[in-house]
This record gives sequence, C-alpha cells and structure tokens, in this order.
Amino acid sequence: MTTTAETGHAPGAAPAGWDAAASERAARLEARLGDPYDPANPHGLRALFAADGRRTPPRETEELLDDTGLAAEFVPVGYGGRLTRADLLARTLRPVFRRDVALGFGHGITSLFATGAVWAAGSEEQRRHFARLLLGGGRATILHHELAHANAILRHEFTATAAPGGHLLAGRKDVIINAVRADAHVVYARTDPARGPRSHSVFVLDPADAPPGSVRHLPRVATSGMRGALFSGLEFEDWPVSADALVGRTGEGVALALRTFQVNRSVICGVVTAAADTVLHSAVRAATTGRSGPVAPRWHKPLTGVFADLLACDAMSTVALRALGLLPDRAHVFAAAVKYVVPDLLRENLEELAAVLGGRVHEHGSPEYGALDKLVRDLPVAGLGHAGTASCQSVIVPQLRTLAETAWFAEEEPPPELFRTGAELPPLDYRLLGIAGGGDFMAASLLGSAARLAPARGLGGQIAALARLAEAFAAELHALRETCRQLPRHGGRGLSDPAVAVLSDRYSLVVAAAAVLGIREGQDGTDPFLADPAWAVLALSRIGARLGIPVPDLPDGCTQQVLEELIRRYRAGLGCDLDATVLAQ
Repeated sequence: MTTTAETGHAPGAAPAGWDAAASERAARLEARLGDPYDPANPHGLRALFAADGRRTPPRETEELLDDTGLAAEFVPVGYGGRLTRADLLARTLRPVFRRDVALGFGHGITSLFATGAVWAAGSEEQRRHFARLLLGGGRATILHHELAHANAILRHEFTATAAPGGHLLAGRKDVIINAVRADAHVVYARTDPARGPRSHSVFVLDPADAPPGSVRHLPRVATSGMRGALFSGLEFEDWPVSADALVGRTGEGVALALRTFQVNRSVICGVVTAAADTVLHSAVRAATTGRSGPVAPRWHKPLTGVFADLLACDAMSTVALRALGLLPDRAHVFAAAVKYVVPDLLRENLEELAAVLGGRVHEHGSPEYGALDKLVRDLPVAGLGHAGTASCQSVIVPQLRTLAETAWFAEEEPPPELFRTGAELPPLDYRLLGIAGGGDFMAASLLGSAARLAPARGLGGQIAALARLAEAFAAELHALRETCRQLPRHGGRGLSDPAVAVLSDRYSLVVAAAAVLGIREGQDGTDPFLADPAWAVLALSRIGARLGIPVPDLPDGCTQQVLEELIRRYRAGLGCDLDATVLAQ
C-alpha cells in the first residue's frame, strides 16, 4: 500500500502534474481501446454493440480495462490510487463512456458510487480495505435506499435492526448492478422506521462473510438499456453484521447520500456527454458522406446546435466537478442543477440528430450509425431519467427562498481558477463536501460576467450578442429572486406542484448559462475557437429559448463559424468537448 508520504502529496496539495498525468492516462486508454469504427477491433463499436445484443459484458474489453488498472482511478491518491480531482477523473473515464455507457457502469464507475460513503465517513481500516480491494482488481457495488419517483434501481430497500454486537439486515432489491460479481456491497439500509433525515445508515458487507441461508441471489433482470451490464437482485434474511460494518454513525445514511451523490451526479454528466459526442460524429458522417460540396443547409441548425449544447454540457459538468474540490462546502446545489439540465439537453440533442441520421438510425449494429439507438436506451438506466430529475428537484427547491433572500446579488464571485483551463486546484476530499447552505457562487459569477460584458453591448457583432444574452440571464435572475422570495419557508408546495418544477427549470438554466459564460471568459487564448464568442452565443441562445427569455438574433457568421469548427474536428479526429480530445482512429 502506497501512503501519502510515499506519494509526496500532502492532503490539500495540488501538484501541477496531476492535470498532465490525467490527460496522458486518458490518451493512453483511448489509444489502447483503438479505432471504434474498425470492424476488426475487439474493443470497437461493432464488438461492443454485439455484446449488448447478446446481453453479455464485453469480456475482452473488460480484461483490457483491468490491465490498465482502471479501478485505481476510484481510489484517492493518499491510499495508493489515482483519484486526485473529480474533473480529472471524468477526463480519464471518457474514453470508456465514449464507446459504451454500459461498459463504463458495469466495469468501473459503480465502484466509485459505492465507495463514496467510505471515503466520506469510513474508518481508517474501512478506507484501507476498500483501497486494497479496488487496487487488487475487485469490485464494489451500491445498494441504494428507496427514493420517491424511483426507477427499478432505486425501488425497494433493506432494513437493519439493532442486535447484540451489530445489526440484522433484511429486505430485497430486484435490480442491482454487478450484484453477482461484486466483492463488496455498500448498503444504504433503513435503521429507523420513521421518515426523516436520520432514517438510514450505511453498512459495508463482504459477500463471503454471509452465513448460509442469509442471502439469496435473485434472477438476472432484462433491461431495455445498458443490456451488457449485469443487473440482478439480492434478498437478505437476517444477515448478522458486526458493529464495524457501520460506516460513520447510525442514522447518517441520508446525509452521506446527499454528500456523495453530488459527486456521482457531476461525474455522470461529465462522462455521458462523451457518449453523445459519438452520436454527433455519426450525424456529421451522415451529413458529409458522399458529398463533394458543403453540408446541406437544412442540417446546419441541428448540427451546430447540438455541438454548442455539448460544449455547454461539458462547461456545466467541468465547473461542477472543479467546484467539488475548490468549493466543496458550496457545490451541492449547482451539482444538482447540472444533473437537472444535462439529461434534458442530451435527450433533445438525440432527437435532433435522429433527423440528421434519417434512415440510418435503424442500423442498430452499425459502428458508424448505431450509437444513437444504444444511447437512447442507456440514458434512462444510467440515472438520467425521471427519478434523477426528481431527486435533483428535492435538492434545489428547498434552497431557493434562502438563496433569493441571502445570496443572490450579495455574494462575491468564485475564484477565477474555477473556470480556467490548467488551473491548479485542490484535490477532491469527500469529507469536506457540504449539503446545506453555502450561498450560490454561480449566480454571483453570472452577474460578474454580465457586468464585465456590459460595455460591449454597443460594439456590434458576436461580442455584443454575448453581452445582451448575459444581461438577459441576469434579468431572469432578478425576476426569479422576486418569485422565490414568496415561497413558504417550511413545507408548503411539494415537488408535484408544476409551479415548483418551473422554478427548478428556471434556476437550473440560469446557472447553466453562468457556467458557459465563465468557461468562455476563462479562456487563455490557447484555443481560438473557445476564446471567440460564437459557440457561447449559440449555446446561450438555445438555453435562453428553452427558458423563454428574449434572445437576440444570431449574428452573421455565428452558425457558420461553429459549423466549420465542427467539420474541422470531425475530419481531424477530435472530440466535440472543451478539450478537443484527440480520438483513436
């Protein structure tokens, strides 16, 4: 086991080499996975789609990921792993998700979701045990508690009854990722029948320790999406677990879920955007193949619009992931807002790209055009469906009145490093993550961006359009403040009230715009396209249209500039993300 002293990284340090090392690992994994469109590549899309059709994990590719030591990405650097910052974690995982969301969940990220509670509140022995487990090639899985509006993964739960020396676990869940091949279970079990913040606790279990008859494996579940991941169930009948299986304190489960879910939400959004990137490349291929001239004008709007949306999704995810390390006590509401917005944008994007693909959308097993069909099926299972939306609303809505009264138009802007590429940032420390209060640094950032852009309103062109858009979003925040000040302080209207859902929409889109403005402003000129206003103008225009606020007409040349960059990246084998990632070909 490598210790903190042996790595030379003291807690809180931010070595400059972290960023470069993560990029190198991502590039190395991209190269080892190879050309996704090569039909002879055992790790290419044809092979992955075939495994999905058989409803089996792609064994050969899983072995490659084992060989690369992918599980080390989920272990903090102080415990011998490679986990430093959350944004760098997402970067290293994108080559996997770019090819197959089910592969990313079934072979990797589920272990991150499971171990989050251990890194946040586990004992030193628990933390070292899980580090050894993952670094040795083992897997952990998470057994969620039941949530309102639950999908199959979040339905049903376990109970833990106090007993001499520990607890007795009982209950059943029918849908668990990797239930049959996990080396450890992290269980969110109900320890108090009453509803409330102290209702659940977290336990870590070793399947090998289960007494005979205390665990029953339920049949594998056939899901419509992520068919290559292994979903099955578990039933516990009075499984006795000792006191040292408890993570943190009794009744801390809900708080631990809220703290760790903000990491999970942000990482999911960051990596699934890479899967949508693959679909966009398919659409560009469909629009350009067999044409000697430029792309047909009817495809300009959907192609450029989706490209701008993906950059916006990447901006939102990247800022949220960086905030988890830089502003860990204040990131929870923004993380929920990102998870609230990104899935809707991606779903709409896939609908737009389906029109571009036309009849090719039915070529389900085709490496060139099959990615859309698979992603449409995978997204809801990956937690980007209704259950995810409802859980994000439950974080956002209770904060809105307090933010309106105390934070908006009063708080200082966040550090500029939050938006600056290559900035040295603190590591992710789950123990520092907050779940209440903390203000709203993204609203403050929006107002700061709008103020700095204000003098450009009279200059004309793209920069003037960007200034007017920033002003419009700032005005929307003013209006939102007045509405949210009227919300009841306690209780009152629930999440089912359409008016409350609208407030979640409005708030989340406003802070999404703040992320786009912040990332664009934080450019150092290394990438001229990102430093120019065109992509941000298009992205903000689309966000503003969804919000229903007045948006200026797109300036001349804006769409053409974004289209030219998209075609350039496609032909050069570059990703449609902020990093313009070099893709394997």
